[in-house]
Amino acid sequence: MIEYFFSQYADYPTLDIVLEIVAVVFGLASVWYAKKDNILVFPTGIVSTLIFVYLLWKWTLWGDMMINGYYFVMSIYGWYHWTRKKDDTVEFPISKISSSEKRIAIILFIFTVAFVVSVYHYFGKFTTWYAYVDTFITGIFFVGMWLMAKRKVENWILWIIGDVISIPLYFSKGFTFTSFQYVVFTIVAIFGYLEWKKISDSSQTELQK
Repeated sequence: MIEYFFSQYADYPTLDIVLEIVAVVFGLASVWYAKKDNILVFPTGIVSTLIFVYLLWKWTLWGDMMINGYYFVMSIYGWYHWTRKKDDTVEFPISKISSSEKRIAIILFIFTVAFVVSVYHYFGKFTTWYAYVDTFITGIFFVGMWLMAKRKVENWILWIIGDVISIPLYFSKGFTFTSFQYVVFTIVAIFGYLEWKKISDSSQTELQK
């Protein structure tokens, strides 16, 4: 059973295996901190994404590499956004997505998918089934990260969808540790959604009093 899951690592450089494990650990920590609405979500996420950018570049998985590069940029933005305060009060607390933000999210998704498709076509990377799936989840994760940076409850719904799809996707690519990471991501994202929704509903109740 163990050989079935990890046989693909037999020919991998030891450094790459260690880096993948480190990136997974920091990625799991980042999602856990996100669930807890803790700003450490961003520094831990930055470490994970930087490592994955390097590894995915080596593995020529450009769609995934672009996702992680975007995560890195959005982590910096989110770090700044979450620390903004007005009169010692958090300026952007957890809340639900607005109508205008929904429109932006749809546009961002369409633009992202179109861009990734064009890149894959240019480099002739549509040679496997998961290349097509990759373009779809890239759009999902781009929007999810944007909504997380803005502290929107709905970010978790997109993470759940993308994480579930990523489990078999990464396993089929031969990255078992990363696939297991997405199993944990899915579980944490479900609890994260429930926790953030509870906080948002509680805030709305307080405002209505």
